[in-house]
Amino acid sequence: MMEEDELCFPQLFNTSCKKHTRPHSETMLIYIGLSSIALLTASLNQLVIISIAHFRQLHTPTNLLLLSLAVADFLVGLFVIPFQIFLAQSCWFLGDLMCVLFSFLPFITVCASVVNMVFISVDRYVAICDPLHYPTKITQKRVQIFVLVCWIYAVFYSFIILYDNLDQPGRYNSCYGECVINYNGAVDMMLFFILPITAIIILYMRVFVVAVFQARAMRSHIAAVTLQRSVTATAKKSELKAARTLGVLVAVFFMCYCPSYCIALSGYDFTIGSSINTFISFLVYFNSCLNPVIYAFFYPWFRKSVKLIVTLEILQPNSCEANVL
Repeated sequence: MMEEDELCFPQLFNTSCKKHTRPHSETMLIYIGLSSIALLTASLNQLVIISIAHFRQLHTPTNLLLLSLAVADFLVGLFVIPFQIFLAQSCWFLGDLMCVLFSFLPFITVCASVVNMVFISVDRYVAICDPLHYPTKITQKRVQIFVLVCWIYAVFYSFIILYDNLDQPGRYNSCYGECVINYNGAVDMMLFFILPITAIIILYMRVFVVAVFQARAMRSHIAAVTLQRSVTATAKKSELKAARTLGVLVAVFFMCYCPSYCIALSGYDFTIGSSINTFISFLVYFNSCLNPVIYAFFYPWFRKSVKLIVTLEILQPNSCEANVL
């Protein structure tokens, strides 16, 4: 009888998975930690979404990309992490099909975040390295199309990479009560980690070189000699600060996602409920919580807009016209 109690499905004695019980302290730590991250992630990213969507001064191409990134992070806090809390238990009781369906949202949000990061890097590259043509190259309408394509592609790619699991749900499970998602980690890492990160690093290195060159030119008064080209050669201080901020954003993204992709590349099967899966998931989701914190430290407009939202001044007539820059 004791042996049956240790099974996920006691009635399926020969084919049921065994329960892997954790210490009570570890279980409480997981639930409290994930619940706190979920609440913070959803709340902070909601502030970003409201800020950019409400105040007209913030309706810029760059901020539209940040809005798209905040939406992905908000979905992580609202849906993905709460599901992870449920999945943290040792047995899966919702069936093989639901196991695959629950895995779609994390893949979609991760893919959307990566593509958004690439678009953000391209936006900063054009703004600093080719500021004269920035208004014509990076328009609001064009960025809206990029964001739409980003999310459509994220859904499409997630379907492709998980199709094998969706075609035959549970084919990789070794027993009932297990939820194993198998996908080509090498392909996923190449397309949505190595290539995007390489592109981002190259773009930011180019931005850094241009910024250093401009700073030296200003200090040596070369800008005064080349006055006619100063508009093209000199980036605004705000643009450089935005580049540094988004550089920090990319660095944090890299540190949070690198362990996950390294494990995926090793061919390890992610078993839902395992300790390593819970830790990796926590690290990945923590990135979605850190992004708005980075905004708060580096963007004065975010701090000003949050103050207006928290004090309910946002409900006043014409509050969308408030000066938050």
